[in-house]
Amino acid sequence: MKDTNWDGESLTNGDQAEAVAQDQPAQELALETQTPEIPALETQALETQALETQALETQALETQALQAQESAGSPFGETRIYYWRWEKQTIGVHYEVFGQGSPILLLPALSTISHRDEMRRLGELLAEKYQVYLFDWAGFGSSDRPKVKYSPKLYQALLRNFVQETFQEPIVVMAAGHAAGYVMELARMEPSPWSWVVLAAPTWRGPLPTMMGETKRAWFKLLQGLINLPLIGQFLYRLNTTKFFLSFMMGRHVYADRARITPAVLQEKFKITQVKGARFASAAFVTGALDPVRSSQDWLAYFQGRRIPVLLVIGENMPPKSRAEAEVVAHFGGVQILRMPGSLGLHEEYPEQLFEGIAPFLAKYLSKRKDN
Repeated sequence: MKDTNWDGESLTNGDQAEAVAQDQPAQELALETQTPEIPALETQALETQALETQALETQALETQALQAQESAGSPFGETRIYYWRWEKQTIGVHYEVFGQGSPILLLPALSTISHRDEMRRLGELLAEKYQVYLFDWAGFGSSDRPKVKYSPKLYQALLRNFVQETFQEPIVVMAAGHAAGYVMELARMEPSPWSWVVLAAPTWRGPLPTMMGETKRAWFKLLQGLINLPLIGQFLYRLNTTKFFLSFMMGRHVYADRARITPAVLQEKFKITQVKGARFASAAFVTGALDPVRSSQDWLAYFQGRRIPVLLVIGENMPPKSRAEAEVVAHFGGVQILRMPGSLGLHEEYPEQLFEGIAPFLAKYLSKRKDN
């Protein structure tokens, strides 16, 4: 599957080697100075700069440690990096591959706590019969988190490039939350990269537009800009990623059973939010800058006149607005429906039940496709 109109690009093997080399820590250079005395103000400036440098180095070490832990901590999959170019920057996108058989791509939801691990248990169950690809979005999870303009255009280009360069034919894709919109946008392509689509508790509107309405988009954009700034942005981001706030939001929108938000689970989610550069993509998501569409009409249009079979998974505890729009899609002809407990994180909270629900559909669909 080839497409010459890509907005982003991957790197060749030679370019990848160069990109990896560029990521290696630079050797420290010993600088000699012949100035016997440094004025007090200059001394203070140098001390401040040294503290800032030390803080950045500490953040970088935390990022490397988290990525190393994740890569080494999976006995099931082989961790790979897809080097992708965007706005003259190289972004390392992490993903895992495990199992044998027809390929299935699992896309986690976009959120402040987004990570491919949220789909790991589901992937393990699927890997008993299929080859599973666990994907981390750029700016989230263990993928690189550079300061770029995160937008639907970026993620649609990334997903399109990755799929076209990784798979030779249309594949099954399972997307959670906000990933649904990017999947459905690519479903309009000719030829489509998807053979069958599963949408788990899909959403299209970010948290702030959902709570405060579409008319305040200008204020949301201003807030995103503030969070992207040094110091004040870091302060605002920290306020919204405390363990108390994460627990509150998870219990309200992500998990249906608060008892499942154990201290260990909360600690893992907290670590995800503290990785260097985490605030940039997170701010874009929360303020609605990653919304694939801007109206319910545009969202529903994804499911009208489509050619690709879609299975919609509706959580009984989804937030009211998301649940209401999912119920509208459920009445579209040809859309298969699976109802089960759970909220926006049902794929992580109830992976066994989700697997049991989709497995018959998946086996039936792939058998028909094989016969054809």
